Amino acid sequence: MKHLNWKELGIDILVDLAAGLLIAVGVYNFALNANFPVEGFSGIAIILYHTFGLPVGVGLFLLNIPAAVFSFKLLGKTFFLKSIKSTVITSIIMDYVAPLLPVYNGSRLLAALCMGVLCGIGYAMIFMRGSSTGGQDFISVPIKKMMPHVTLGTINIIQDVAIILLGTVLVFRDVDGLIYGIITTWLIAVVMDRIMYGTDEGKLTLIVTEDGAGIAEQIDKYSGRGSTILKGMGSHSKGKKDVVMCACNNKQMYTIKKMVRKMDPKAFTIIMESNEVIGEGFKEEISEI
Repeated sequence: MKHLNWKELGIDILVDLAAGLLIAVGVYNFALNANFPVEGFSGIAIILYHTFGLPVGVGLFLLNIPAAVFSFKLLGKTFFLKSIKSTVITSIIMDYVAPLLPVYNGSRLLAALCMGVLCGIGYAMIFMRGSSTGGQDFISVPIKKMMPHVTLGTINIIQDVAIILLGTVLVFRDVDGLIYGIITTWLIAVVMDRIMYGTDEGKLTLIVTEDGAGIAEQIDKYSGRGSTILKGMGSHSKGKKDVVMCACNNKQMYTIKKMVRKMDPKAFTIIMESNEVIGEGFKEEISEI
């Protein structure tokens, strides 16, 4: 039996409390009174609130029970238990803490923006601790397991659009509300990506040249980045080529591109987006709990 790490558990709970507060404020104090549909189980919980008066936190918890049971075997025990913990904490904060705070009654657009930012930060904090708030994660992952040819992004988009349309038809019946719901869905995804990957995003370049050693030396000199030299061969000429691979940030890539063009005008340079780089000189990998 794996030994329980009380320190990590304490950190997880503190993160859940902070993230749960952000999510609860975003949903309850901004989205609830702004009258626009939102994505995920929060969106369904808001529909139940407006239709039956069921508290949002209770709705979230009740929706997660069958979804959690359905997906238990596929998600794994550790992720499942951590997600249940995060879900319970977030639901309690939603019903007992968020109502104590002022409710925003201003611009619907500002409410949508605030909800998107706050929920995006909250979800990212929880995901970075190897957990989730349940909801669509309990549905999306099993569907992905059963339909591996369909991307997770496609599954989430279909679910999000369906829930937003359902909220629009059943409760809000407002085209503006539909637009605001789409804005929050997009903003949550963007904020989550920026927090989870943004600080480590950059560029990856592959430089096909006949002077790999010289190019790598200049890259190190001008940008301080090491490179990896791969051996290649031209498919038509059958001539030997060096492929210099280097990961760096956006500013360094501009310098490297100019330097390569000056050293070897015939070099074939490929520059790609790199969402996350882990290793020496970049972010250290976080060990699993």
